[in-house]
Amino acid sequence: MPSRINLHLVSDATGETLNSIVRATVAQFEHAQLVQHRWSLIRTRFQMHRVLEGIEAEPGPVLSTLVEKGLRVELETACHRLGLPVVHVLDPVLAMLQEQFGEASMSRPGRQYVLDADYFRRIDAMHFVLAHDDGQQQAGIAEADVVLVGVSRSSKTPTSFYLANRGIKAANIPLVPNLPEPTVLDGALCPVIGLTIDPEALIEIRRHRLRLIGGAGGTMRHDSTEYVDLEAVKAELLWARRLCARHGWPVIDVTRRSIEETAATVLQLMEAWHARRRKAESAAQ
Repeated sequence: MPSRINLHLVSDATGETLNSIVRATVAQFEHAQLVQHRWSLIRTRFQMHRVLEGIEAEPGPVLSTLVEKGLRVELETACHRLGLPVVHVLDPVLAMLQEQFGEASMSRPGRQYVLDADYFRRIDAMHFVLAHDDGQQQAGIAEADVVLVGVSRSSKTPTSFYLANRGIKAANIPLVPNLPEPTVLDGALCPVIGLTIDPEALIEIRRHRLRLIGGAGGTMRHDSTEYVDLEAVKAELLWARRLCARHGWPVIDVTRRSIEETAATVLQLMEAWHARRRKAESAAQ
């Protein structure tokens, strides 16, 4: 078996779908060594000829999300001539949906990236996160779809930005011992979710952050402060957990979770929150 293969990803859009599929599937192979060749925004025969030259120069299997029939035929013909497999990864889903909807797909490249209401909702959510990151502009939190709370460096900001890319307006507020509790969340009209993390993992993240600050011209030495002291950090995390428990806010442990997994759990908790609210409103009627 080859120790390394070329894998060609051919898309008529940004290629994000193929990138996600490859990332999810290759992770299941312990010794996989791939050289990925990304061919994005392929929408003309001239562009396709450049792709085919690249595939012939460095042969390897091909994954495609092309929808334009002429380009698909060119790609399939060339791969057949070279003895290379080609998989159109959208075909099974398109076929199933065509059967369910009773109509043929439009076969228009890049339809998922049109500037529609969903696109502008994601842009609006991104602006919201920028304006409400780390407790900024608390007066506008009433417009949030979700509020994330947690101690410093507990992944609140990256999770908020990931959610914004899904069209979710996510505000985040730091929980800091010895400071007043965030009263802006009293009677919140959206889910409030806490993020926590293993103390040793948090200390390592904080130390890395402090090294970056020092490298950017900072002069303060923080290694002996409570910010990275193990016992102090344990007490800080315990205080934050108790605060969340007192308010009835669910808590996600992000220690061994990727940002994507944390965001997925946030979405599940949001759905559960809204389901409970609908049930309570129905019971009150």
